[in-house]
Amino acid sequence: MIRSFTVLEGENGLRLDQFLSSLDELSLSRSYAGKLIKEGLVEVNGIKGKASIHVKTEDVVTADIPAPVPLEVKPENIPLDIIYEDEDILVINKPKGMVVHPAAGHYEGTLVNAVMFHCGDSLSSINGVLRPGIVHRIDKNTTGLLVVCKNDQAHQSLAAQLKVHSITRKYVAIVCGNVREDDGTVDAPIGRSRTDRKKQAIDPVNGREAVTHYHVLERFRDYTLIECRLETGRTHQIRVHMASIGHPVLGDDVYGPRSCPFDLEGQCLHAKVLGFIHPGTGQYIEFDSPYPAYFEKLLTILRNRKQ
Repeated sequence: MIRSFTVLEGENGLRLDQFLSSLDELSLSRSYAGKLIKEGLVEVNGIKGKASIHVKTEDVVTADIPAPVPLEVKPENIPLDIIYEDEDILVINKPKGMVVHPAAGHYEGTLVNAVMFHCGDSLSSINGVLRPGIVHRIDKNTTGLLVVCKNDQAHQSLAAQLKVHSITRKYVAIVCGNVREDDGTVDAPIGRSRTDRKKQAIDPVNGREAVTHYHVLERFRDYTLIECRLETGRTHQIRVHMASIGHPVLGDDVYGPRSCPFDLEGQCLHAKVLGFIHPGTGQYIEFDSPYPAYFEKLLTILRNRKQ
């Protein structure tokens, strides 16, 4: 499989092996990238490269990647906080720090590994071996509700609802600064950052539609507790949108300030409400997850600081 990449501004000066291993699209280790280069499978501007050369902005790097060996995802006996379960679906309250599905660097200990152990063969196959049953996901350090499908019919039903934006998804977040308006909407397309492949960014030209509605729940001295309702579900949507209006999510080490005055593990973002038409009964059902312990602890600290 031949893949080509144009070096972005933020990647200027990287070693060739380092550049290849930084590409999320390839998920290569640096040692494996070096092996491909050594075997003559990588070119820079049409010339076979060496691992030690430094790429420049606008260089075109082409790599001939051998077909991957199928990965066997193994069930693991990991406790799950199950909110609801029947023969079609499983609604889970995901903890902070858990990756939803296997990917580069996270082949074990994921939600999928846990769900496979719990459900056995009863998972939809539409998203393949790495993401069985997974219709939507939330970030590693975001807590809260997501639904897993036990069969293909349920998966198709939920996927169709996601496509037309009819699923209710409400998040709560603690953001930096005082959000002045009680209610607001961020309607700004999101796409991959042109300077950092690991980030998303507002991109009016090439981005995909993204709409977030927010409502202020409580104000503190330097922070604001808000509820966000998603119309769309782009990668890092709430985090990118709130940062774009000057109110990044507290603890967000990607889109927020580098320093944080609290001992946090990632962003203060919780998927609190999830509602949809049940794929089996045709009835609307909705679930509400309480604030996790870390969220409650931080709210207590902020409320005490108000006094």
